[in-house]
Amino acid sequence: MIQKTTLSFFNCIIILTLLFLSEVNLYAQSSISPQQLPFKDICAGDIVDGTKYNEYLATFSYLNFASNVTFSVQLSDEFGSFTNPTATTTLAVIPLSSTEQTIKFAIPTTLKGSNTYSLRIVSSNGINSPRAQNFSGLSSFSAFYKDYVSSFLINKNKDTATLCSGGSFTLTVDNLTPEVKESSPANYPNIKYKWYKDDVLIAGQSGSSLLVSTTGKYYAEIDYGQCSDVNFSSNRVNVTSSSSGSAVTIDSSLGNPFCATGEGTVLTATSGNTYAWKKDGAPYGDTRTVKATESGVYTVEVDFGGCKATGTINLSSNGFNASIDVADTVELEQGETVSVSVTTDATSPSYEWFLNDKLIDGAKTNTYLVAAVGDYKVKISQAAGCIATKEFSFKVTGPAPPATVIPNIVSLSGSYPYWNIPDAYKNASTKVIIVSSNGEIMFDDVGSNYDPQVNSFIKDFKNVNPVYYYVIQSDTGERKGSITVIK
Repeated sequence: MIQKTTLSFFNCIIILTLLFLSEVNLYAQSSISPQQLPFKDICAGDIVDGTKYNEYLATFSYLNFASNVTFSVQLSDEFGSFTNPTATTTLAVIPLSSTEQTIKFAIPTTLKGSNTYSLRIVSSNGINSPRAQNFSGLSSFSAFYKDYVSSFLINKNKDTATLCSGGSFTLTVDNLTPEVKESSPANYPNIKYKWYKDDVLIAGQSGSSLLVSTTGKYYAEIDYGQCSDVNFSSNRVNVTSSSSGSAVTIDSSLGNPFCATGEGTVLTATSGNTYAWKKDGAPYGDTRTVKATESGVYTVEVDFGGCKATGTINLSSNGFNASIDVADTVELEQGETVSVSVTTDATSPSYEWFLNDKLIDGAKTNTYLVAAVGDYKVKISQAAGCIATKEFSFKVTGPAPPATVIPNIVSLSGSYPYWNIPDAYKNASTKVIIVSSNGEIMFDDVGSNYDPQVNSFIKDFKNVNPVYYYVIQSDTGERKGSITVIK
C-alpha cells in the first residue's frame, strides 16, 4: 500500500509539470504576421473631399494570444529605427476572423517626413511583429504628412533678379502674411525643399532659402520624398548678371514734369534685388515702383546682389499752387462775418464753395463772405493745360443761430401789424420774394433790404382774409410758405 501511494504522488507531479510546460510553450509560440501593406508610401495631408486625407490600413494575423490582448500599428523614427518609435492613432479595428484583423490608423500631423520609415504591429503584452512590407516588397518606405499642398512664392513674387559680378544674394520662400499659417510653407518648420537651377536639382539644399552666386533660372519645390508633387513648387526666377550695377534710372509714367491728378505718377527703378526709396531725404518705399503725387527729389538705392547703386529724379509738377487765408477753425460772434479768400496761380481757375457739403448757389469767385456756422469747403479747378483740382476745408463755429421761425399770420389789430422775417435772413446772401394770390410780386430783393414797415405789402380789405406767399432762399436752403392777414 505504501508503494502504491508513492506512485500516485509522483504521477500528480508529472501531470502538473506537463500542464505548466504546455502553457509556457503555448505563449512562447505567440506570433504576429503582418500581411502586405496596401500602399507603396504613406502620403497624408492631400485634400480629399475638402478635408486632409489621413487614413491607412494594416492587416495581420496572430496566434496564441489571450482574448484581452490588443494590437496597434507602430512606425519607426524617420531613420527606420524602432528604438524611439512613432505612435499612430487607431481609427478603427476591423476583425476578419478569430486570428486576423485590420487596423485603420492615422499618422501624426507633426511627423518628420523621410524616405526610410518602417511599420510593425505591436501587442499590448509586448510582442512585436516583423517589419511589414509594402506592395513593392520593401520594408522601408516614404512617410510624410503634407502640411502645405499648393504652389508658393519666392523672391517676393518677382520673376527676375540681378547678380553683380563676384557677388551673391539669397532667394527665400516668401511669407508675406505670417499671421495666416496656411498662406506659406515657411510657416511649417518640418517642411524641406528641393532647389533647382535650370531644371537641375541642386544637391544638398533643403532649407527655405538658397544663396545664389551664378546666373540661371531658379525655383524651389517642397520635398515630400516619394510623395512629392510638381504642383507644390514656386515661381521661376531668372537671375541675370550686371557688370557693375552702376546704372540706375528712374522712369516717371506721366513724364517729368507731370500733371498731379488722380493717384499721381508711377516711378519705376532699374530692376534689382531690393530697393530703398527716399523723397527729399526721408524714407519713401521699398518696392521697385512707388507712386508720387508731389514734386520733390526722389532717390532709390538698388541692391543688385553684392553691389549697390543709386538713381535720382528731380520730379516736378505742372499743376498749380493755391492757398487760403483762413484757419482750420474760425469762431464768429453773433452778427459777425468773415471774408475768406483763395490765392492761386492756376490758369483760368474756377471756384465752388460748399456749406455742409451743399453747393452755395452763386458763390463762384475766389472770395466768400461767411456769415453762418458750419463746415465749409472751396474747390479750385484748372481746366486748361494740366486739368487739376485742389480743395481747402475749414470750420466756422459760434453761438447758436438766431431763431428762424417765419410767421404765417399777420393781425392788423395787433401791436405790430406788419409781416417780418427773422434776423438770420436779413443779409445780402438771402433772397426774399413775396407774391400775392393774384401773382403780383410784392417784394423781390435781398433780405438786407427788407424793412417790414417800408416794404409793407398789406392793404386794406373788407370781407375775405387775403393770402400771400413767400420764398426765402439762403445758404442753408430754401423756405416757402403762406401769409394770411386777419383783422
